[in-house]
Amino acid sequence: MQNTPQQSPITLRINAGLKKRYNTEKRFKRMGISAIVIAMTFLVFLFGSIISNGYTAFQQTYIQLDVSFDQTFFTGENLAAANFPGLVKKTLYSMFPDVTSRNDKKLLTQLVSSNAAFRLMGMVTKDPKLIGTTQKIWVLADDDVDMLIKGHYDRNVAESNRRINDKQLAWIDALAANGKITKKFNTQFFTSGDSREPEQAGIWGATRGSIYTLFIALALSFPIGVAAAIYLEEFAPNNGWTDLIEININNLAAVPSIIFGLLGLAIFINFWGMPRSTPLVGGLVLTLVTLPTIIIAGRAALKSVPPSIREAALGIGASKIQMVTHHVLPLAMPGMLTGTIIGMARALGETAPLLMIGMIAFIVDIPGSVTDPATVLPVQIFLWADSPERAFTEKTSAAIIMLLAFLMLMNGLAVYFRNKFERKW
Repeated sequence: MQNTPQQSPITLRINAGLKKRYNTEKRFKRMGISAIVIAMTFLVFLFGSIISNGYTAFQQTYIQLDVSFDQTFFTGENLAAANFPGLVKKTLYSMFPDVTSRNDKKLLTQLVSSNAAFRLMGMVTKDPKLIGTTQKIWVLADDDVDMLIKGHYDRNVAESNRRINDKQLAWIDALAANGKITKKFNTQFFTSGDSREPEQAGIWGATRGSIYTLFIALALSFPIGVAAAIYLEEFAPNNGWTDLIEININNLAAVPSIIFGLLGLAIFINFWGMPRSTPLVGGLVLTLVTLPTIIIAGRAALKSVPPSIREAALGIGASKIQMVTHHVLPLAMPGMLTGTIIGMARALGETAPLLMIGMIAFIVDIPGSVTDPATVLPVQIFLWADSPERAFTEKTSAAIIMLLAFLMLMNGLAVYFRNKFERKW
């Protein structure tokens, strides 16, 4: 019978320690996997909730009207001054001749949006030959009708708990049975500005405001940030003042953005007298927000360039400024661009500093320049989220989807530039 060799106490202690470390490693691995699963679960829930609430906003309900452009409505030379709301009402009354009481007529006209009159006005002013003819025209339905058609309102609840009463339900069913109600792609959501009426509200005004604001921020923050990074990394002496500047730049990157909004309110608006609620002031404020990020990213990109590049350039007789501009800066530029895009993505999602400079105002018109009153996409989302109508909940989620799409696009560009132009040393 073979005897099992006896292990020394030291070997036993080592094996026990190894087993304990292996078990600890397995627990840590399980904890890491659990953290990732939990994070992904919350992300899926978040995105699922936003998409489920907002995807229906990309479709809009339309009602077909058989409009008779009677000559009696166009007595003056100014066609735009005609009684187009009256023309819409007359068309609806002719489609439901059994509606005779004043209250029922009012309920009937509430089925279509007030935008219907403006649509008819645009058609007639563009083509006066329509006068005297009868046309089948699709017009926007009211937001309550839109919510009903999309299934957001339960038609089986008591009439007192519905925003659409039984008579209106019967008229809507009659229109649907005759093929005069349909859902179309909601182009107005992408081409119009804000509105008090949910079915007419769109994101184009806020998108234009965001574009102008980011353009100002990029035009100022990129050259200033790159110049500051070059000076601090390549030319600044190693003394207490330089250390103080570096510490303050790092601290500014962690300052809450609303502080920059207060600074912009105090300096740009109250002291310099710039117009409130404009992309010009918004761009200046976002420049302050993004500058620390761009400077820190720029310095990191410059540090990644090997010292041998600098030494080789200086060794063949290049001046220090030639060494930086001709050799170091081109090699560091991909990293600087990546940091800039990430900074711009952060600026695109900022709301608090812009609220402080008045970009929370209700702006209907599409801004045409950086000095026109405007709002931005995050502020537009904030305004819609505060509205009580159910249709604005849908628009809020749809605007969030578009904002997230822009942010993903910008971060994707940052990753693309980094992978395409990054040099391995």
